[in-house]
Amino acid sequence: MTSVDGRQHAGVPFVKDKLESRYERSPMEIWQAAKDVLSSLGKLYSEDVMRSTLEASVNTRTVWVKVEPADQQTTRVVVQARTKGGGTDLELASEIDKQIALRLATGNLTPAAPRQSSGL
Repeated sequence: MTSVDGRQHAGVPFVKDKLESRYERSPMEIWQAAKDVLSSLGKLYSEDVMRSTLEASVNTRTVWVKVEPADQQTTRVVVQARTKGGGTDLELASEIDKQIALRLATGNLTPAAPRQSSGL
């Protein structure tokens, strides 16, 4: 199956595995927010400027985020998350989409500090 970056990856056919949102923000603002979210939740390992996609590993899942202008005022964001076996993880995709929206709303475009375990 094709991922949002246009490449072939394992996936389950006919199962929804991505979410789309639209924001009245510039693509660069959303790109930075998405990078920050992916870096704070997992490991960002690909920034494909030509395809306008980010790829990361979050909780053993592969996550792709595509950022592209929808029109003159709106930017389209597609978040896709899959398990190692190609299954869908819409809950994780939804959480990442929500975190991007929160960063845009608060203007906090720097990675959050990693959570420290209390050791208890």
